[in-house]
Amino acid sequence: MLEISIFSILALFMIGGALAMILNKQTLFSAFGFLLAMIALGGLFALLDSRFLAISQIMVAVGGVVVLSMLTILTVNAKEEALPDEPNKFKWVFFTSLLVLPFTLLLYKVLSTLPDYFTKGDSIDSKLIGKLLFSEWVLPFEIVSILLLAAMLGAIIIARDKVVYKGDKS
Repeated sequence: MLEISIFSILALFMIGGALAMILNKQTLFSAFGFLLAMIALGGLFALLDSRFLAISQIMVAVGGVVVLSMLTILTVNAKEEALPDEPNKFKWVFFTSLLVLPFTLLLYKVLSTLPDYFTKGDSIDSKLIGKLLFSEWVLPFEIVSILLLAAMLGAIIIARDKVVYKGDKS
């Protein structure tokens, strides 16, 4: 009964964070919604007794991605008048949800038919994951990190204010 209560609370936090992320017009509040959803997801991993995933979720998603996103948002300093007018935002959210729904159902179908090895709840050794991450998967991990860094720098360059020189440029 306690696990169901904790799961329900974490699920509500996750849904609330996701809705706050989508529905807020200010990007900083959306980032806070993302933060809430990621913390709740880490809590769900901890509830499933996947300590490695829970700690990784908190360290990478909350400590890295969310903080980096908030730093980028604060660096850009988007003002209310600079935000785009999105009159069809909810139509796009609904349309995108409908577009993703078949893939979600397909993913659920595939995951529910996995062999028993994955569904019995056997925990995977965190040493094995760490060894694979820093040996076989280190190059894709570094490529993704460089790609994310380039995307962040590009977003800052695109969104920053243009400097207007008054008078002589020399």
